Amino acid sequence: MENILPRDAAQFMQWEWSNYEPYYQDLDAQKLSPENVNGWLAGWSRLKEMIAETSWRLYAAVTVDTTDELADKSYQSFLDDLFPKAEAANQLLKEKLLGSGLQPEGFHLQLRNLQAQAEIFRESNLPLLAQELKLSRQYDKVIGAQTVEWQGTEVTLAQLTPVFQDQQRPVREEAWRLAAERQLQDRAEINMLWQELLDLRCQQAVNADLPGYRAYRWKQLLRFDYSPDDCVSFHQAIEEVAVPAARRIYERRRQQLGVETLRPWDLNVDPLGRSPLRPFKNVEELEDKTTAIFHRVDPQLGEYFEIMRREGLLDLENRKGKAPGGYCSDFPVIRRPFIFTNAVGLHEDVMTLLHEGGHAFHVFETASLPYYDQLEVGNEMAEVASMSMELLASPYLSVEQGGFYNASEAARARIEHLEAAICFWPYMAVVDAFQHWVYENPDAAREPERCDERWGELWDRYMIGQDWNGLDSEKVTGWQRKPHILQNPYYYIEYGMAQLASIQVWSNSLADQAGAVRAYRRALSLGGTVRLPELYTAAGARFSFGARTLKEAVDLAECTIQELEAG
Repeated sequence: MENILPRDAAQFMQWEWSNYEPYYQDLDAQKLSPENVNGWLAGWSRLKEMIAETSWRLYAAVTVDTTDELADKSYQSFLDDLFPKAEAANQLLKEKLLGSGLQPEGFHLQLRNLQAQAEIFRESNLPLLAQELKLSRQYDKVIGAQTVEWQGTEVTLAQLTPVFQDQQRPVREEAWRLAAERQLQDRAEINMLWQELLDLRCQQAVNADLPGYRAYRWKQLLRFDYSPDDCVSFHQAIEEVAVPAARRIYERRRQQLGVETLRPWDLNVDPLGRSPLRPFKNVEELEDKTTAIFHRVDPQLGEYFEIMRREGLLDLENRKGKAPGGYCSDFPVIRRPFIFTNAVGLHEDVMTLLHEGGHAFHVFETASLPYYDQLEVGNEMAEVASMSMELLASPYLSVEQGGFYNASEAARARIEHLEAAICFWPYMAVVDAFQHWVYENPDAAREPERCDERWGELWDRYMIGQDWNGLDSEKVTGWQRKPHILQNPYYYIEYGMAQLASIQVWSNSLADQAGAVRAYRRALSLGGTVRLPELYTAAGARFSFGARTLKEAVDLAECTIQELEAG
């Protein structure tokens, strides 16, 4: 089979189900034994790699240009035809392998995962899962079409964000309100998408004979090492430790700006009146300097990034019609990553590329693992790869190190990053707690007004220090502007967990940079072959939801901020 299946992406991207079906039938017909199970598993992995890469390449095509009708048609066709048939065929092979009682070497955790996936599989859910992906695509279209006119020019909302750093408060308020007004125009349409998505997800749980979508999603995400109660404990630790720290940051900013209260349009401007950081003039400069930084962190990581540049695996610049946000996808056939961002010349763009670079390095480091299922790593660890890279790279942001800034600007950038890390945890708690409420109370959540109400309550509880007076509609609809809620349910606490682990990785690097990077790369190379707590340990971090570990991280961040401010 290895020699028959095509390796050329253009060739297998044209395949229909009829091209795959004979190979699935062949695998299903084989009698498994200790002698042939590894070869059988390799053949199955090859099929799954091809289908996964096809999915990612088609998704990439519709995100780089949301107006491309041919790409959209191809993606829709994949979701309607190949995706559900492949899922059904994979289910038969899962049952075959699990029923054999065989234990392929290095595949213990993957058998556990396959068992969980087999338990929740229902053929009746396949069209629902496909429809869920289609609605996610529709959300991208809605957001991707959001533009405004600013100073006589049509700009995307991402292209408007640099104005939020303008020192003139009336200017940034005008820009912020203009963006918010445009976003609210899509409120009704997003509410309709939301109701459809919620119904689909609840029905999936019903079809799988589970009490609710949270139980279904927990298995779907293969969350074996922590529970919803652990998430609640983390929310409580954040409220105890991170909320007061974030409030201190907001209060210091308010005082520095000399304003009575801190409004939403005051959160991105430099509070000391300095010009906004403008790290690069074009994407080529962004790539050049990021390459230099990665080489300083580790020469092999720098080489990985250069491979991506040479092979055209980066799409970084914002433009009209491009989907929002950023991501790193995995092309498992060629064992290569693809990075998608929306750079507009901000420091945030630098941090996004460092973040997605960490994801890309994860793909490179796992390239030698033999089976597709071993490449699948929970986002709890995948985000450690990305967030750790942000921190490991931060000492090299200065021009002297090949980076973007002079010494004072580099210190400023690091301060902003550490402050953002602290302030992120309360926001993460809002997003995660909101999703727990939604799927514990689906009847209430079907009413968008109730979702608005709950989001507002959580916002007021965790986001202390920001003044949203008179901006009720803008505040309570914040959940609509968090893509994870609509597109990737329950995918957000991973960022909070990973931020905590990443600060521990960074802490280790302060004493032994080379050793910390070695541990980081070693943890990435394990892929999904060991349990999540073991992956954290390999990276040099504790797997924890408690206030003590969180306080150690916050204390280090605050102490470093003070040192950087002192010069």
